[in-house]
Amino acid sequence: MSAGRLLSVLLLLQSRGRMSARGLADELGVSVRTAYRDLARLQASGVPVYAEPGRAGGYQLVDGYRTRLNGMSEGEARALFLAGLPGPAADLGLAAEVTAARLKLLAALPTGLREEAARTAAVFHLDAPGWYREPEQTSYLTLLVDAVTKQRAIDVHYRRWRAPQEVHRRLRPYGLVLKSGVWYLVAATKNRTATYRVTHILEATLTDEHFDRPKDFDLGAYWTSYLDDFRTRRFTGTATVRLSPRGRRRLPDNLPPEVVRAVDVTATAIGDEGWVEAVIPTESTEHACGELLRLGIDVEVVAPAELRQAMADTVDVLARTYGSARGQRRPAHPPATPTGTTPQTCT
Repeated sequence: MSAGRLLSVLLLLQSRGRMSARGLADELGVSVRTAYRDLARLQASGVPVYAEPGRAGGYQLVDGYRTRLNGMSEGEARALFLAGLPGPAADLGLAAEVTAARLKLLAALPTGLREEAARTAAVFHLDAPGWYREPEQTSYLTLLVDAVTKQRAIDVHYRRWRAPQEVHRRLRPYGLVLKSGVWYLVAATKNRTATYRVTHILEATLTDEHFDRPKDFDLGAYWTSYLDDFRTRRFTGTATVRLSPRGRRRLPDNLPPEVVRAVDVTATAIGDEGWVEAVIPTESTEHACGELLRLGIDVEVVAPAELRQAMADTVDVLARTYGSARGQRRPAHPPATPTGTTPQTCT
């Protein structure tokens, strides 16, 4: 039984008055039978729900019954949407508000629903950052929260990937997105709406300029579109590779999911030892070289020629750096590139 769904039933009856079981089922995306069970559970928990028979009948609350969140502050109301996300709430400076909002929400529920909500909270926990890395330090996140909620422009000094690497921008923040433990700011300039990694903001100042967030702007829809565009722009080429059985097993732990899917779709068997040949998407020669080297001897690049050459050059430099003969000592410094050659090694 979902405590969240029971609360939704309660709030629907409170806000809309009389509703049929079919109407509740349609709103909640469940079967009519499930809606009947939810209504019975509400009655059993002490909520005064009664049925009115007839064609115009339905279920409704006893007149005067209200579920109230008494004393909810603006900050607590905002934090309520992060009640299940203690880590991100702390990042946003709302840890105390989340705790207070949850306590007031629990206090406002009937006893049965309160116990159900407590049991649910006890068995789910979100840890947003990925493995093998520390959470990012977001010095200006609290300031950005103020800018987003109060619709005030900010002046930022920002570090980006392409030249010039450091730029100054006036931004009108539309929202914040948490992706795999990394915070991103979605904001508008004079010319366009763009995405900024919060940890790349070197300086930020809240200005006195107020702006109106477009009424038709949908943060979730924008982010979905941004991700689709990013994937399209990210992979600009392809490579043909050969993988051993072990190399294919190691793919999910070492390369992006797009590469894994491409191998699954295009792999064809070669030889009798389980090797396959496949076509994978690539970002650039340098990037693909670095990623594929993680698989060591379990991968061979067939094409394009520049990627195969970059792999060979990198392996050659590594062999000379560490000594190709067993027992040979590692040189104090990496060997110099022979005069007149420019290996396309990946870094």
